[in-house]
Amino acid sequence: MKIRYLATGLFAAGGIATGGILLFDKLGKEPVPPSLRNAATWIPEPMPLPTFSNSDANDLDMGKKEVAPTFTSPAPLASAIAETSAPVIEPLPEVWSREIASGETLDTVLAEAGLVASERAEIALALAAEYDLRRLRPGHGLTVETGHDGHLQRVVLDVDDGVRIETVFGADVATRVLSPESELLIRAAETRIESSLFAALADAGIPARFAVDLAQMLGGTVDFRRDLSGGEIMRLMWREERVEGGVIGQPELDFAVLDLGDTQFEIVWPEDGTGRATIYRDGEMMRVFAQPVEGARLSSVFGRRAHPVYGDTRMHTGVDFAAPRGTPISATAPGRISFIGRRGGYGRVVEISHGSETMTRYAHLSAVPDGLAVGDRVAAGDTIGRVGATGTATGPNLHYEVRVNGRPTDPLSDDRLAEAVEHEERNDDAIMRLGAARTLLDEHLAGLLPTNPNERL
Repeated sequence: MKIRYLATGLFAAGGIATGGILLFDKLGKEPVPPSLRNAATWIPEPMPLPTFSNSDANDLDMGKKEVAPTFTSPAPLASAIAETSAPVIEPLPEVWSREIASGETLDTVLAEAGLVASERAEIALALAAEYDLRRLRPGHGLTVETGHDGHLQRVVLDVDDGVRIETVFGADVATRVLSPESELLIRAAETRIESSLFAALADAGIPARFAVDLAQMLGGTVDFRRDLSGGEIMRLMWREERVEGGVIGQPELDFAVLDLGDTQFEIVWPEDGTGRATIYRDGEMMRVFAQPVEGARLSSVFGRRAHPVYGDTRMHTGVDFAAPRGTPISATAPGRISFIGRRGGYGRVVEISHGSETMTRYAHLSAVPDGLAVGDRVAAGDTIGRVGATGTATGPNLHYEVRVNGRPTDPLSDDRLAEAVEHEERNDDAIMRLGAARTLLDEHLAGLLPTNPNERL
């Protein structure tokens, strides 16, 4: 009985609940917007069937037996492995280097470097192909490079003015000369002479060695001890070569002016390197002078002196110019070769006749140009030999004599040679050179021109 009532109650409750839900759903439903209704009814169009090419490559042969694919491992990259191998490092060469000291020869220095006699001889022959080894001097540098196996690789000889002689040893032996690139500078300065010409130049930062050139040019015309009382003006213009800021070689004078107050002397040096300087007095050409050795130091003057070898007092019949062995020697005046050979203590000599009365002698020479012979005509500035130390000499120098009717005379005061040269010069050309030199000097002193001529526009 009770079970029947329970089932009847549950059925009634379920009906009531269902009816409530339906009633609630009907009352809460709102109309759907047309756009949403259309979207809900959208059906995608059917995709087109694929088409197949008639190419044989794309035909599907369903009758063929299916073959399973095979897989292989990639081959190792041999080149990549080789490129990543460790590089072979060559051992560095062994380097030995030092300067040549006084009294040493190339052979003794190479022996100290541990080289055997055959290697030293090979090096000497190779270097001598480009450089006269007799010109070796203290201060020159030598560098020897050898490989780890002890074999020669390279030898470098550092000589004057930054020049290097390099020999490379290998299958062939090659020697070359390496010269540094230099910068040419033009400089000018003015100084007042108070005590001496040397001191005045040094105080103004002018190479003091120019005093020798000026004394040589004006010898016999100006007495630098008696004619200079103080206050005289000296103006100079010169050129010098520089490498990395340092001066190489000897500076060369271009123009000099000595103002004594009542008289003015001017000297113009040529640009052709012949050393044939023209001297002017108060604007008029006075004489032409050709130096026997360009840039040399006047080491001994004419007159009585203590002999440097024998020690007693003797007459020195010429003047001496100290210069490195091999420096060119020039004829100081036009003439004809009258003698080539040896004369006792003079050593190797060249003599030039300048007319019937005057002769110049150049002694202690190391060499004479090939082909130069007695009777040859030479002009002022022609090379007639090279500085040496033959005969009785304490070192390389030129002994220069001027003889008139067989008797020695002071080369720095005699005007006969100047007269022999002067007729070769045209006065108009000389005056034009003087005017150009004056203009350049004034412009350089005023700072209107650059010191480096390559900077001119």
